[in-house]
Amino acid sequence: MFRLASIRTASLGGALLALSACAGGGFRTPSDVPVRIGKPYVVRGATFVPAADPSYDMLGYASWYGSESGNRTANGERFRPDWITAAHTTLPLPTYVEVTALATGRRIVVRINDRGPFIPGPRIIDLSRGAAERLGIRAAGQAAVRVRRIEPSETERQRLLKGKPTPELPPVPQPVLDTLRRQFEAAGMSVTGPTRRAAGR
Repeated sequence: MFRLASIRTASLGGALLALSACAGGGFRTPSDVPVRIGKPYVVRGATFVPAADPSYDMLGYASWYGSESGNRTANGERFRPDWITAAHTTLPLPTYVEVTALATGRRIVVRINDRGPFIPGPRIIDLSRGAAERLGIRAAGQAAVRVRRIEPSETERQRLLKGKPTPELPPVPQPVLDTLRRQFEAAGMSVTGPTRRAAGR
């Protein structure tokens, strides 16, 4: 059963994430091993506790970022804005998720290899520019989404590790999409907003 970002909380604290993206060489070759969970860390006064969550299934907002080209992601890889990747505050690195746009039912498979978003509120994932474009939300900046952890096929993994998108998925069936939208709006969030991208991560 999915959860809502508005009812999931993080403990509070105060210093900067040691694994945050930073410029430099010596990048790690994209790989699914080892899987890194990491220690609790603090960003902007909020404490985040990374942990494995095989049943992760949440509703919230997605944003995107693309100006950090060439920077290091939290697991040591080079950030490539056109690849289908994402940032999450607590899921292991890497983790594969299916992201569904609630406005359209469109869905994609994404590889999480970075940390974020760090703006307070119901934002649950930061997509790369390439992922936002493939999901059809780049123009909106932010969009209502469902994020669900999955185990993709080896073929899908290899495509994403090489910067290629997985084959297009069929849209979510309308009855399922209607249920997701009702649950989202019952929590006081709008499927059609916010539509303006918040500054920073």
